[in-house]
Amino acid sequence: MQFARLGVLATCAALSLSACTVLEGEKVDYKSAGRGVALEVPPDLNQLSRDSRYAVPGGSVTASSFQIGQAAPGVPTAASTLGDVRIERDGNQRWLVVNRPADQLWGPVRDFWQENGFLLALDQPNLGIMETDWAENRAKIPQDFIRNALGKALDSFYSTAERDKFRTRLERTPSGGTEIYISHRGMMEVYSNERKDQTVWQPRPTDPELEAEFLRRLMVKLGVPQEQSKALIASGAVKPTSRVATVGNVPVVQIDEGFDRAWRRVGLALDRTGFTVEDRDRAQGIYFVRYVEPNADKKDPGFFAKLFSRDKDTAPLKYRISLKSQGESTTVSVLNANGAPETSTNAQRIVKVIADDLK
Repeated sequence: MQFARLGVLATCAALSLSACTVLEGEKVDYKSAGRGVALEVPPDLNQLSRDSRYAVPGGSVTASSFQIGQAAPGVPTAASTLGDVRIERDGNQRWLVVNRPADQLWGPVRDFWQENGFLLALDQPNLGIMETDWAENRAKIPQDFIRNALGKALDSFYSTAERDKFRTRLERTPSGGTEIYISHRGMMEVYSNERKDQTVWQPRPTDPELEAEFLRRLMVKLGVPQEQSKALIASGAVKPTSRVATVGNVPVVQIDEGFDRAWRRVGLALDRTGFTVEDRDRAQGIYFVRYVEPNADKKDPGFFAKLFSRDKDTAPLKYRISLKSQGESTTVSVLNANGAPETSTNAQRIVKVIADDLK
């Protein structure tokens, strides 16, 4: 659905024809909605607590730290390197590995999002998390005769029925470099009644291609030439398998990968699906998350909206997402706030959401 607010006199269009230029459409052309009316969105996204454990590293960088290792033979991840930037991929998930410390990258990454038309709603270098405000992709507005004629002179009269936001997560590597993850979340405006005179915003599926496009653009920002960035982002990979299972009456996700790659993929899945990650302990393989239990007494708003919606009568519950690996196999399970295995309906829902995103 698209809404075109064209309260414009025909005379205005005629007078504007000679003065406007037609811009070639682009795949991505965002304009932040941060100064407009805030969207009523389902995810529970309060400010995260500060934790010095994830303070970005400082200090100088030695020449030896710029040596980037290649993926070992047989590992189902394609890796390509140009300069000190490497792209890695598992299935439809991609991330950058940059041989620079995180404190050197935070400023350029912040500038990158602002240059691409976004406002930042979350900017916490101590946690390594940056999140944009909701924005619309202006490239999705139809290039009809009137819009082509008027160009951007009356651009504010047009709007799409979709909004996007992106979370960027920076994690340190043992070699002193940084892994950069970009995850997308989308909303779409739909009619809420049969008369089609009222609308509501509902979640829509994540778009891995949008994530890939912004990773490519970030590569260019970090010094990779345009043509090379396109070639690197298109590099193929063997897609690993994952599945939902039950082990000792506990719902789990089984991933055919070792801990390092499973940790990255689960973290990206949590970002994509709107969990609030309050803390993480990689040494123990645990993400600490908040979850809002669905209210069964209310009209069913849809699976994702029900899973992550904020309800004034429902307090967020705290869980731990635990990863345990043995060789090239990792099991993901849900623990309660005290660290005991969860077998509840909520645990089954959370496992299913993670598994669906890993496919």
